[in-house]
Amino acid sequence: MSRHRKAVWLAAALALGLFPIVLGPQRPALAESKPADPFGEQVTLTAKTIVSSKGTATWDNAYETLVEALKQIHGYLDKQGIKPSGPAMTIYLSTDDTGFQFQIGVPVAEEPKDPPKGDIAIAQSPAGKALKFIHRGSYDSMDNTYEAITNFLDEKKVDAKDLFVEMYVTDPRTTPEDKLVIEVYVPTK
Repeated sequence: MSRHRKAVWLAAALALGLFPIVLGPQRPALAESKPADPFGEQVTLTAKTIVSSKGTATWDNAYETLVEALKQIHGYLDKQGIKPSGPAMTIYLSTDDTGFQFQIGVPVAEEPKDPPKGDIAIAQSPAGKALKFIHRGSYDSMDNTYEAITNFLDEKKVDAKDLFVEMYVTDPRTTPEDKLVIEVYVPTK
């Protein structure tokens, strides 16, 4: 991952309250956004039961790490005969200049009868008020999206929680990377 991408992720972390710095009010254009795409739309997230795993990644291998974690979760679901009840998501728990801690999960209608073991667990996705943004394009091109989100949060003086969520409208395991559609949610206080 480029230094620019790391800087943008850090800027998003700053805006989410992970670090006490305020950024300027610039708002760059989003890569491949469509006029009807939400940008800072207020929504309410509903907690969902997810089959998940936690991990850490560096910015240089972020996409590959997340896709591999999704493959492991889907492997468990396939063995149990469980179908997802919604799109996969990544919950970013903390970030710094070298990488991040995450929880990645797939929603299910009900908890599995045979609970997962090892690195895979049952959890709940975040719930409550959030702002919704859309990213279209490659994972590496999310720099502009996160920069725009950071600037929006600063301009609107949004009091955000110390995490953010990416929900994958398109499946990162099977979608060409330049065709990804990702909903980004910023939970608010």
